[in-house]
Amino acid sequence: MRAFAANLLALLFLCTCASVLYVWTGLEDGTGRYRRGSRTHGAASVPAGSPPDRSLKTFRALLAVPPVLGILNRSIAEKRTDTSGKRKSNLDLNKATAIATPLNPEPEELVEDGVFWSDRLEALLPQAFSEEHARTWIERARVSEVVSLEPGCGRTSNRLATFSDGSRACVRYGINEDQVQGETLSYYLASLLGMTSLPPITLSQLSPDSLQWAAVREGIGGLQWSWKAVVSLTEWVANLTGVVTPAPLRQDGKGLHPVREQLANKTLGELLELVQWTDLIVFDYLTANFDRLVSNLFSLQWDPRVMERDTSNLQRTPDGALVLIDNEAGLVHGYRVLQMWERYHDELLGSVCLFRKRTARRVLQLHRLRDAPVRLRELYRLHEPLAPELGFLSEEHAAILQTRMDRLHRHILHCMERYSRL
Repeated sequence: MRAFAANLLALLFLCTCASVLYVWTGLEDGTGRYRRGSRTHGAASVPAGSPPDRSLKTFRALLAVPPVLGILNRSIAEKRTDTSGKRKSNLDLNKATAIATPLNPEPEELVEDGVFWSDRLEALLPQAFSEEHARTWIERARVSEVVSLEPGCGRTSNRLATFSDGSRACVRYGINEDQVQGETLSYYLASLLGMTSLPPITLSQLSPDSLQWAAVREGIGGLQWSWKAVVSLTEWVANLTGVVTPAPLRQDGKGLHPVREQLANKTLGELLELVQWTDLIVFDYLTANFDRLVSNLFSLQWDPRVMERDTSNLQRTPDGALVLIDNEAGLVHGYRVLQMWERYHDELLGSVCLFRKRTARRVLQLHRLRDAPVRLRELYRLHEPLAPELGFLSEEHAAILQTRMDRLHRHILHCMERYSRL
């Protein structure tokens, strides 16, 4: 309303100026004397030799001055234009505003080089666990005293531990070492790939003489845990919520490909979640983890709405970061039962032709050097003092990891051949 009033006043002022100029220039000639020329109906009679009447041109020029509202709109548009004259992306808007607002960015603002999420979009991704946070938590968890154990964290053999400082961790006591190995090695494979969506983890060896376990010694006896067993401690995170599989990745969806119709009119929050889902599918393919999305695909045969409910072992932080929990089925146990689940792993990987650049770059390196198991073992032994106690992948499983890395690389190349504009 205030803008309308300002516009009206500006227009009245301009009209007044034009009228004054019109009267002034119409009555006064170039020497300052008044003209008394006669007029005919509809036209002005100008004496020969008199200077041309410029009143009409002056009036039109004044009316051509943009009103106040136009000036403000132009100023806003200029603020959203960079120095090169290009329109700024909707991705540059305030994140809190854009997170739930449907966007319509240009394709190149979302996808680069055909199949890779843009740097602009990746820069807005929430991070579940930074390297610094993980390092600090692991160092503290290795020396913190466990003061209580209570049911929780998946399997009945696992426990939710509370440390003396009030923080918590999931204690994984595997039925056999496969579960603890799978959880631990999955975390280090994610680190090798540059993924930060798995909670930090460290190992601990149960001992009646350990200060870490002294306060819960009787409780451990009641659980029938074996002393000297190696357990994993994984950070427990509060305020997490469930996550439903995005429509493009459900069985009746078309998959996730770098095409306009699949990415248009999505909110920033939806786009950022899709970026994280592509990493999830890559990771679960490499680890052959069947206890997340793959198990939901399997359950469709008797539960057609399973994909419309929360995905197993997947949570979301308040700021939108996906957290991959309970990864004990990855690598070791997942490789043991690979034949049963492989068709679902292949189906999921084949449904995605969008990737994070950083992830694809790591996959390329591990494919070219053909040393994924070697690098994983080195990283694991460098950062985990109890690695020799828990052990590593068998030669057979190490070969499976490299084979899956090579297949993933071929799939990325296939997507590039199909969608790259090069």
